[in-house]
Amino acid sequence: MSRVVLALDTATPAVTAGLIRLGGARPELLAERITVDPRAHAERLTPNVLAALADAQLEMAALAAVVVGCGPGPFTGLRVGMATAAAFGQALGIPVHGVCSLDAIAAGTSGQLLVVTDARRREVYWARYRDGVRTGGPGVSAPADVAVDGVAAVAGPAAVAAQFGLPVIDREYPSALGLVGAVPDWAAEPEPLVPLYLRRPDARTLAERGLA
Repeated sequence: MSRVVLALDTATPAVTAGLIRLGGARPELLAERITVDPRAHAERLTPNVLAALADAQLEMAALAAVVVGCGPGPFTGLRVGMATAAAFGQALGIPVHGVCSLDAIAAGTSGQLLVVTDARRREVYWARYRDGVRTGGPGVSAPADVAVDGVAAVAGPAAVAAQFGLPVIDREYPSALGLVGAVPDWAAEPEPLVPLYLRRPDARTLAERGLA
């Protein structure tokens, strides 16, 4: 049976909202809005959702499920996407599936692939894949500490991917089709949404700083 899925991701500088129809021979992209702005997750996500719905000439009531990237990514960006996904799910009474955002970039690829995104502090978030299936990670490391033995290509933002001296494939950010493709089993009950921060936030309590 045909159903429409809302796909969201704010784990990277790209604010992604898309609509995918499931039920045919392969997922069909109905509409997608992506804004690349690391400071505009909160401002752009809902407008991008509404614009995608308008592009597809659909109402909110047409949505049957939500899929959202859960990182790895920074705290603020992840919070916006995951909170929005949970709100849509609760308001519409539909399931919300969380996926690793790096899996969404790798979905549908072949061969051995490294996916990287910017973790700031001169580090990268990374994961390794074989034919789109994760075989290592996700992790956060300095680029020099990421093992690339056996890897045929790298995907991710161009400036980040270029640090590894490997062929770069044109997949910089999670797409709506990639997010849908990263869901392992649409028939299964979704697990609770868990953000993949991979490291502690910069903010610390007084006790953690030894000042209490």
